[in-house]
Amino acid sequence: MLLAVALFALMDGGMKWLSDDYPPLQVAALRGAAALPLVFAWVVWSGALRGLLHVHWRLHLLRGALGVLMMWGFVYGLARMPMTTAYSIVFVSPLIVSALAVPLLGEKVGPRRWAAIVVGLLGVLVVLRPTADGLATGAGLVLVLAAACYAGAAITVRMLAQRDSVQSMVFWFLAMIAVGAGALALPDWQPIALRDVLPILVVGVSGALGQVAMTHAFRLGEASQLAPLEYTGLVWVVLLDLAVWGVLPDGMTWLGAAIIIASGLYLLRRERIRAQDHLASGPADTPP
Repeated sequence: MLLAVALFALMDGGMKWLSDDYPPLQVAALRGAAALPLVFAWVVWSGALRGLLHVHWRLHLLRGALGVLMMWGFVYGLARMPMTTAYSIVFVSPLIVSALAVPLLGEKVGPRRWAAIVVGLLGVLVVLRPTADGLATGAGLVLVLAAACYAGAAITVRMLAQRDSVQSMVFWFLAMIAVGAGALALPDWQPIALRDVLPILVVGVSGALGQVAMTHAFRLGEASQLAPLEYTGLVWVVLLDLAVWGVLPDGMTWLGAAIIIASGLYLLRRERIRAQDHLASGPADTPP
């Protein structure tokens, strides 16, 4: 999981680099297309090729549409603010997942978990504090939209996991981002410069390997134990911001990030306790 998070941070750094010269939708399309060949090779190697066509297409199309909007918003935000600030805002997505799980999945969220969600959203407001520069706030709001789309896509994953393979979910998600974002980017498509071939390859390889690593992580470990490790991405993006772009987040961004991460960790802890309680009471409630 730690390897997956580091690889995804490298991928996001590559997308931020590309966003200086290409529109967000084109960067999103390149991200999907560059990773697709390696993911397809993984599908073939794992023996899951036959299952690619036998999937729940409506949910895949919905997830693909959410993915295109998410990638556009994320790249748009990356192009206009430090990676650390963008990551701090997007870290609110697990809180949004918990909130959306109530109406969409019928899950019950208690008052403590609702309190964690509200506190996390307040942390986003700290990061998005009103400033004289309205562009930063505007880009931040777009990132909040991207986080909401990510949360919606995560909800569809919970639904798809009951019927489709992990390989089909990864493959079709990338394929739909590549095709959907590529089609929308055509009117403003910029020719690919030779100097950008390497960053595109870095985005594709790191994204594909990160996806495979994360898949194996969740196959071997419990989600409640692995999910908090996603916050280690903040370390990598701070290093990338400093080494590549020579910027560091200010004190308010650190404060907002700390509030969001603390809320997310508390929420994950409550979900783990809830899952343990459910397992403990399961046998007594289950008829023989």
